Amino acid sequence: MIIVMQPGAEKVQIEGVESKLGEMGFSPHRIQGVGRVVIGAVGERKVVFPTGLEVLSGVEKVVPISAPYKLVSREVKGTSSVVNVGELEIGGSQIVVMAGPCAVENEEQLLTIAHQVKAAGAQVLRGGAFKPRSSPYSFQGLELEGLKMLDRARLETGLKIVTEVLNPQECELVADYADIIQVGARNMQNFSLLREVGRTGKPVLLKRGLAATVEEWLMAAEYILAEDNFQVILCERGIRTFETSTRSTLDISAIPLAKELSHLPVIADPCHSSGTWRLAAPLSQAAVAAGADGLLIEVHHKPSEALCDGPQSLTPEKFSRLLNSVSLIAEALGRSVYIGEDLEAGGGL
Repeated sequence: MIIVMQPGAEKVQIEGVESKLGEMGFSPHRIQGVGRVVIGAVGERKVVFPTGLEVLSGVEKVVPISAPYKLVSREVKGTSSVVNVGELEIGGSQIVVMAGPCAVENEEQLLTIAHQVKAAGAQVLRGGAFKPRSSPYSFQGLELEGLKMLDRARLETGLKIVTEVLNPQECELVADYADIIQVGARNMQNFSLLREVGRTGKPVLLKRGLAATVEEWLMAAEYILAEDNFQVILCERGIRTFETSTRSTLDISAIPLAKELSHLPVIADPCHSSGTWRLAAPLSQAAVAAGADGLLIEVHHKPSEALCDGPQSLTPEKFSRLLNSVSLIAEALGRSVYIGEDLEAGGGL
């Protein structure tokens, strides 16, 4: 349930409600809405109405939540949330673009790509220091050295950093370097990891699992919010279907659905879903048209030499043209995409 406080409710009144919820066996989570405070009450206990909370000073109303995910639900917060990564806003009027290689391979590779995606218009640099791979013999990432390289790229370019964490024991280490902590598709229901990334207080990018329903995806996000970390970004990265001509199937319908059911921002990953750079532009256009708040794009200056996911990586030149094509759709919807330099031509999209 949620307790909606009256406009201008005093701090002592809000704390009084939170104290009462604790006595009742609930965990209170304060949410600052537009002009008023809403308190989410989470717990296993069955709520019986009236609750007695209705008569407390400063309370406007008590509302039951029907969705199994409570804090994530748009019933709790009617307005869309904006995740702040420093001065960067994710979920606002501007489409935020995260771009870079699948994996950090070496310093020269990372810095070259970082400068190129920054020039084209990216605001966040993606790059895996820890890599979950299907085969134990595939490149697994540079780990701490990769994190240090990402840190240098941030210092040189000013880009924010998003990188993946694989297990709870590494959360503190990754949080020391990352501006946004990524939880990958394979770990979407690693509940110990979700709790741990929630406790870092850092913004979290939560990818949808390969075979997860939208409800399961939102329930995974609930674990993070339950740790009082509301800085969560959902990422639709494609789901496994019977189709074999693409790596996965980008579920375009999940983007507006997740935004209807939840107040969290949603971005799309067209490269992982399709498995080929050739589909990245049209899928990006479709995602933005469906309401995506951002894009996660794989970019490599030498895709044929990439140690990880080369076939789905765009060259910097193709990435630049992708942003130009997406900006037209964003503009038609009253939104914008930051466009940097037009890089040298290198073949069509």
